[in-house]
Order: sequence, then C-alpha cells, then structure tokens
Amino acid sequence: MEFTQPIPTTFSDEDILQAFYGCLENSDDGFLIVDPEGNIAYINEAYCDYIGVKRQEVLGRPVLQCIDTSRLPEAARNPAYKREVATLHKANDKQYSDNERYVLVNRTNVSVNGKSVAGVGQVKFTRNTMMLYSRLTNVFDELTLYKEELKRMSADIYSVDNILGVSPQITALKKRVVHTAANNFPVLINGETGTGKEVFANALHYAGERRNKPIVRINCAAIPSELLESELFGYEEGAFTGARRDGKKGKFELADGGTLFLDEIGDMPLVMQAKLLRVLQDGEIERVGGSKSIHVDVRIISATNKDLAKEVEEKRFRQDLYFRLNVIPIIIPPLRERKEDIPVLANAFLADLNMRYHSEVYFSEDTVDIMKKYNWPGNVRELRNIVERCFALQENGVITPNLLPGSLYQPTIVTPGYEEGGSLEAIMNTIERDILLSNIRRNGGNLRKTAAELKIHRVTLYKKMDKYGITREDFKVRP
Repeated sequence: MEFTQPIPTTFSDEDILQAFYGCLENSDDGFLIVDPEGNIAYINEAYCDYIGVKRQEVLGRPVLQCIDTSRLPEAARNPAYKREVATLHKANDKQYSDNERYVLVNRTNVSVNGKSVAGVGQVKFTRNTMMLYSRLTNVFDELTLYKEELKRMSADIYSVDNILGVSPQITALKKRVVHTAANNFPVLINGETGTGKEVFANALHYAGERRNKPIVRINCAAIPSELLESELFGYEEGAFTGARRDGKKGKFELADGGTLFLDEIGDMPLVMQAKLLRVLQDGEIERVGGSKSIHVDVRIISATNKDLAKEVEEKRFRQDLYFRLNVIPIIIPPLRERKEDIPVLANAFLADLNMRYHSEVYFSEDTVDIMKKYNWPGNVRELRNIVERCFALQENGVITPNLLPGSLYQPTIVTPGYEEGGSLEAIMNTIERDILLSNIRRNGGNLRKTAAELKIHRVTLYKKMDKYGITREDFKVRP
C-alpha cells in the first residue's frame, strides 16, 4: 500500500523517527515490521514479551522461525496485499507465553512507487481488550445497580406513605396525591412557607409513571430575572458573554420525560410568564440564542405561598398562565389548623436525631402540650428547627419546657389557682408550690439539682414537697 511521502511534520527526519519509536515502545500492543525477504526488521518489547523472546536474538531472522503462522512475509512481498484491520488470529502453542490464544491483528503492505518496502503488523492482545471490557462492564453494572438502588431509595423516601400526619386534612391530601399521580395534568400546590410543598411535589412525582425519570427543581424567586430564561430553556454557544462553548441544557430539557417543579411560581416576572405559557401550550422550547425548536415532554408541578387569584386581580400574574397551571389544585393547611399532627411530626424529627446520634432523648409530656398550643407561624420547618435546637441543648435525655424558645414557653410564676381575697399565707403557699414544681420539671425530676439551684437542703425540698402534696406523678416525664 502506498503511503504519502514525506511524512507531514515539523520535526526533522531523525526526530520524527525517535518520536515514532517512543510511541511503538510505549504501547502495550505488539508491533512487527518484516522486510520483503520475510526477515524481522523491527519488533517492539510488548511483542517480544508475548512470544517470549529477546529482541536482539530475533532481529534479522526469518519471521516464520518465531511466528510460524505469520502472514507478514506475504504482505511484505505483495504491493497489492489487501490490508486487514482487527482480524482475529489464533496463535499456536509456540507463539504465546501467557495462555492468550487469540489476538486481533492489523496487517498491511508498505510500498514506495510500487515497490514493496515492508509488511507491517499491529497485534492487539485480547487479554488487554477483555480485561478492559471486563472492568468497564463491572463499572457499568455497578453504576446501573447504584442508579436502580438510588431510584428505589428515592421512591421510598418520597413515598406518599412517608408524609407525616394523622389529621383528616393530611389524610385527604395523601389520597388526592395518589389519585392525581395517575395522570399528567399540571398541579398547583399552595401553602404557607414551611408547610412542606416540596415534600408533596416529590411524593406526587414518585407515585406516578414518571418515577424513573428525573424531577428537576427550580426556585423562581431565587434566580435573577435576567438569568431565569437561560436556566429554564438553556442556551446555545455564544448566546451571551460568558456562555459555555458547547452551550447548556435548561431545566426543561433536563426534566424531559419527568417532572419540572417550579417553586415560588408566584414570584416569576411577567415577561417570563408569557414565555412559560407558550412552552406549556406548544410543548416546545427554544434555547437562548438558538433558532431550533426542541420538543419536551414534562409534567409541571408549581408551588407558591401567594394567593395567585389575588395576584391575577392585581395584574401581577397572568390569568391565562394561572388557569394553565391550576388544573389540579392542592392546598396544604398550616400546622395551626391541624394540631393533632404536631406530636407526630415532633416525635418523628426527634427519632431521626436519635438515630443519627445514637441517643434516646424524648419529650416530657408538658413540653408536647405546650407545643400543641403554639400557632407555628413557620409551620413544619419551624417545628423541625425547634426540635433540633432542643435536642442540642438537652443534658439529661429529656426535652423539658425550659428548653423551648420564649415565644413558645413563658413559665408561670403565679397561677390563678388561689381565690381573690385569700390570705397572704395561702397566696404565698400557692406561689411557692408552683415555683418548686416548675423547677423540678425543668430539671427533669432531678431533686438534687433542683435543691442546689434553689439553694436549699435536699431534706428541706422533700419536706416542702410533702407539705404541698407534690408527688412524683406531678413531675414524672414520659416518652
């Protein structure tokens, strides 16, 4: 086979020869050059290792003495020899030293002006190929296993069954999520900050047929308006200063086949609302700086803490987009309207902390009572934060009322348990009893610590408890 002469290079003939020699010697493939007489003109170390010879002993010798099945002598003589690429070659017992019986061979004739110069062969040892294939297969199988396990774990974590709450409102919402997951209509989740809108969005995605595809989240309030379009729709190369050379996919493309969760949709600028509406109507996007329409199959779940109907009335939200998004409404009630869920949530958060830190902390009964009376303006998020704070501050394994923030708990020093007009002694006795009981409860029933804090002898504390009829049942902490 004729090859172009001279070789295009910036190197001198000597330098390019040394460079090629470095390439051949560094390769783990075998390289062999045979002259027109069938003698070995060059063999690299990898090939020598394979057939178990020393290079200086075989140079100039007939190749068939070392490799009796070699076809290179024919290739070296015949300018018309048809080149071979990745031909499977079976070696005989004399040709290999490591039990590798098959190799892949590239062979060709090298001619100049129609005159044969050499036969050239490259041998790809199948053990290397198979080892690489095996490694890649193992990695691929392991990655596939991890991906499937991640999907399974995500489906378990975000399962509807894992939405905490026993109130009639939450029970009804969970049923609605299961029913809604069976279709692909847009869903609008409305609820105050901290009610768990994203929890319901995840549950909705993993309960439906799109569970094996991604759910992609974007917070419309957290991204500057000038960047929101490129985040949603992506951009082409050179679309703006600083754009990546190969462009970038937007959230719609990343969510193709799955779900796009538009959090804080009520804060989306009006200009972007119009572009979003067009995408929802056509099912196609166009990257920033691009001219090609890209079809996307995405289920839209939106969430907001605003009254979008009022936003529409005040011209801050497009009415047509509101109708497009609000096909299936899900309204999450605030925590203050479902008090029975407070102990369930609080104990679940505490159980997570106990598992994480290998502890057995629990709430006193009066602590839970106080939490149930609080209005929780920050909803579930505020409850979780306070449970974490109390967990960090507790010292004796019990979360008592004194660990709660002042907004939840104000200790009562004087209770209205005495009759107006009563004697000073009766009033003072009531106050003293309340102080003693409050301090004992705050210390988790530890009488020694309570006496030390009140700077009285422990025997004195016992006498006062007996005087006021305070028993362990009055301050016993229960999990």
